[in-house]
Amino acid sequence: MNPLLKTLGGLAAVGVAGVGYAGLVERNAYTLRRFSVPVLPDGAAPLRVLCLSDLHLMPNQRRKVEWVRGLAALDPDLVVNTGDNIAHPDSVPRLLEAMEPLLEVPGAFVLGSNDYFAPTFKNPALYLTPWHRRGTGSTPRLPTSDLVKGLVAGGWEDLTNRRARVTVGGQNLELVGVDDAHLDYDRYAVVAGPADASAVLTIGVTHAPYQRVLDAMTADGAGLVLAGHTHGGQLAVPFHGALVTNCDLDTGRVKGVSRWWPGAGHTPSSFAPDDAAWLHVSAGLGTSPYAPVRFACRPEATLLTLTSR
Repeated sequence: MNPLLKTLGGLAAVGVAGVGYAGLVERNAYTLRRFSVPVLPDGAAPLRVLCLSDLHLMPNQRRKVEWVRGLAALDPDLVVNTGDNIAHPDSVPRLLEAMEPLLEVPGAFVLGSNDYFAPTFKNPALYLTPWHRRGTGSTPRLPTSDLVKGLVAGGWEDLTNRRARVTVGGQNLELVGVDDAHLDYDRYAVVAGPADASAVLTIGVTHAPYQRVLDAMTADGAGLVLAGHTHGGQLAVPFHGALVTNCDLDTGRVKGVSRWWPGAGHTPSSFAPDDAAWLHVSAGLGTSPYAPVRFACRPEATLLTLTSR
């Protein structure tokens, strides 16, 4: 065989194998990440916060439903859901089934674009351009009100451009949330104000970690900000990492725990001032049904253990 044809054939085989792995194996390889975050006052008892994001749940995804239900065995003190829960008009009952045992725990949520609008096919190359939001919010509506009613009825706080206070583990927390910044629905001015001095911690919650939101929350004194949306880049390059974040956050913070302070921009966390807030971005548990692949970026939930500073 011609050496060039042999090489091209080998590369094609590797490509097919990679796509098969990304679509059949890794996107279903749910994992739990664990981080300790020193954000509580001296002497405060640790708190366990379960972070969920970006399920993009389809009605037939039974395995994902059962995996999420099993997270209740972690016995978290608080559950925070950062949106993009559903991907189909019939997904709300399945989503509430997945959350049912977790609704026994104090919780809060914000919404993402795919809690409002059905997903649609997009040219993947758009994510590498400034036009990555093209077409967002122009597809058929999803039953958002049913989703919100179900989660609120279960006892969780709706943080859609709202503040709330919850008591967990005998400690008072302040929660500050905004609607989806990817849709430009965020209205931080509605909830702006100094962090509550009577709370042991103020936590900011947003679906999409756009810098304007992170700056505003941390300027007001949020010590921890929780987000999703990025899918961790979804398709990462081994030994390099994510190529995109689908927002104006830098790829160094595309998932996991990092530091943020007002005006941080793309400055690495290693240059953070001592009083910088902590940021957690979840890589999420799902994908759009039109791009059902993950590579070098497993679907995840996160258990944060908040400890004293």
